[in-house]
Amino acid sequence: MATLEIKDLHVAVDTEDGQKPILRGVDLAVRAGETHAIMGPNGSGKSTLAYSIAGHPKYTIISGTVTLNGVDVLTMSVDERARAGLFLAMQYPVEVPGVSVSNFLRTAKTALDGEAPKLRTWVKDVNDAMDKVSMDREFAQRNVNEGFSGGEKKRHEIMQLELLNPKFAILDETDSGLDIDALKVVAEGVNRFRGQGDRGVLLITHYTRILRYIQPDYVHVFVNGRIAEQGGPELAEQLEAEGYDKYQRISA
Repeated sequence: MATLEIKDLHVAVDTEDGQKPILRGVDLAVRAGETHAIMGPNGSGKSTLAYSIAGHPKYTIISGTVTLNGVDVLTMSVDERARAGLFLAMQYPVEVPGVSVSNFLRTAKTALDGEAPKLRTWVKDVNDAMDKVSMDREFAQRNVNEGFSGGEKKRHEIMQLELLNPKFAILDETDSGLDIDALKVVAEGVNRFRGQGDRGVLLITHYTRILRYIQPDYVHVFVNGRIAEQGGPELAEQLEAEGYDKYQRISA
């Protein structure tokens, strides 16, 4: 069974005044077929965890390990991590002027597979993926995320998930800024991905609303760079009712 495993991970972020510790010993294992939700207040380190796994250069690994099926992820380059099966949907997807959505996706697919997909098949696959997320097919010819609304950017992220089909998806606040229609479309895309049965999802969010559409197997409360508590889906409802205050007091 494929497993993404994080052990005693300590991470710092580079600032003008030097390195600032963010993660302070994170332990987490996501197995194929599981969906884990990470919830916590702003500044608790949730996004730092996501970007550290993906290999963002802004973050420095102080100690600890991240392995995928027992293989050290932290020694891999960013593109090697993607080829190994890791996918990151960013909270704020970036614009890529001069590169069309279609060319961007085909280049990414070629890099993952080692060969370019056949053009006729690829056009059909892209159109099908756009239909599933209710995006106008005209967007395939537009520059990546340029002039896209927040919802369109998030739908494009789900398109990528659909077409690249990684082993593990790390979704950093994919529900941020979405109206109810876009939220449902994004959730349906995530559910199609995890419905394959052998894919893992690490879903980072502030709120329970997306968890009404994506049922997690485990919920982890993230406070001050650590997992303060973990449990099943019922923990999310408890957080909705009570907030994070008691965990922040304990971790202070």
